[in-house]
Amino acid sequence: MLEVELKYRVADQAVVLARLTALGAVHVGEAVEVDHYFNAPDRDFRSTGEAFRLRRDGASNRFTYKGPKQAAVTKTRTEIELAVADGDGGAADAERLVQALGFSAVAVVKKTRAVYDLPRGDFTATVCLDVVVNVGTFVEVEVVCGEAQAALAEATVLTLAAELGLRDPEPRSYLRMLLVAEGRE
Repeated sequence: MLEVELKYRVADQAVVLARLTALGAVHVGEAVEVDHYFNAPDRDFRSTGEAFRLRRDGASNRFTYKGPKQAAVTKTRTEIELAVADGDGGAADAERLVQALGFSAVAVVKKTRAVYDLPRGDFTATVCLDVVVNVGTFVEVEVVCGEAQAALAEATVLTLAAELGLRDPEPRSYLRMLLVAEGRE
């Protein structure tokens, strides 16, 4: 599957929330997500544009691999997710596994996320209102699709972002922004 998204730094999420509500978005839920990022032993993900993380969302744990960014206006890339055993024990085992395979810990990104779904043509767009510790306040607009639908998904993300009044997308990942904020990049 492809993840097609854009991220925007915003000063006031309430303005975006009001527009989402007016468009008929459905509040899916809220969560605190803790993302543990790792770098591969055989290549530097910062150079290749890839990402590999263990996401902890409450008791739920999952690995996510994001492939290199494809040439597009949006941030478009392959995304593969794999569930891991729930709870602290599952997360600890997952971290031990990747470290035993030679992956090294890079950083931990923590955020509070409110998720909204909004049907748009052939897709259900997901809009996330994020507050990222030591990074800032953001809105992400995302569509997940197959390869054949990438162009239509990109147009959907761009149109919805404009409808929400979002301008000047932030191209960097939360990980990259955190590393800059911590003086590590």
